[in-house]
Amino acid sequence: MFIQTESTPNPATLKFLPGQTVMAVGTADFPTPESGTTSPLAKRVFAVEGTVGVFFGPDFVTVTKAEGVEWDHIKPALLGAIMEHFQSGQPVVEGRR
Repeated sequence: MFIQTESTPNPATLKFLPGQTVMAVGTADFPTPESGTTSPLAKRVFAVEGTVGVFFGPDFVTVTKAEGVEWDHIKPALLGAIMEHFQSGQPVVEGRR
């Protein structure tokens, strides 16, 4: 699995493109770790220290980092968390595909 990344207008946010469907219908926004408890993918992403927000679109995962955290320090762990999730076969959000 190869995950591409794209910058966004917000330097604290990075878009990850796993090359497959993330949300078949709609989007999902998790502005805090507590809001992501229904999402196995959000839980994995929030487990990476420095992550403060997660958003899922049709074919992407957008991650917002904390101020003072460098992308070079957390990007490899985020790529690993996203890859691990899609290889696990778990749903992105419980009760939704």
